[in-house]
Amino acid sequence: MEYGICNLAVIPLRAEPNERSEQVSQLLFGEAFEITEWETNWVKIIAESDGYVGWIGRLQFTMLGHIAYKQIKNTTPQLTYRAVTQAWKISDNSVVYLPAGSSLPFLEGTSCRIGNERFEIIGEIGDREDLAATAKSYLNSPYLWGGRTHFGIDCSGFTQVVFKLKGLRLKRDASMQVKEGIKVNSLSEVTLGDLAFFDNAESKVTHVGILLNNEHIIHASGRVKIDTIDEEGIYSADQKRHTHKLCGIRRFL
Repeated sequence: MEYGICNLAVIPLRAEPNERSEQVSQLLFGEAFEITEWETNWVKIIAESDGYVGWIGRLQFTMLGHIAYKQIKNTTPQLTYRAVTQAWKISDNSVVYLPAGSSLPFLEGTSCRIGNERFEIIGEIGDREDLAATAKSYLNSPYLWGGRTHFGIDCSGFTQVVFKLKGLRLKRDASMQVKEGIKVNSLSEVTLGDLAFFDNAESKVTHVGILLNNEHIIHASGRVKIDTIDEEGIYSADQKRHTHKLCGIRRFL
């Protein structure tokens, strides 16, 4: 078996081995993966963090040994918490701008090792804020299908990375996340951090957001924003109508 690790700020994870294929997710700096298939310019991978499968460019990562992969899999790395953190690549004196939620494996002081490269983290690495502050730091981030950063994020990427910054792993898609956690029966019983899920006319879960309380939800729809919620679903002040139909609430914290 072969393994790799993301040594760039962000790597697009695509549905097919083609630049025009849809981006289904992203790998963030320091996230490792298992390689299952090689093509001329692409590799098919399984992300270590959430088991998500997709294709990444063959020139957009570095190889990782089996022992190092096992170490990453069995430990919880330090993370970056700021919207952007600078990492100095020692070998060529260049800088990589890391998004929040990047992993810093094998961290020694302010230096981390990614494959055979060492990166010096510039400035404070930071510390975990409370969940509401972490979620609100993404306000006004534009919606991007498959995105996981402040510069573009989708609904389940938003919930996943916010929970990652709180030390909890979630699956990638809303349809996967809804199968985890503990059921909450109604909005009257919610607490900060519960996830609300929404379905379409075919009863397929298509959207998720983080409940701030039993009246307000923060979610990625057009942009990351705060809307009101009731038993019917999300009410958009922008559109002056209900936009998402509530189908369930789950607790993870």
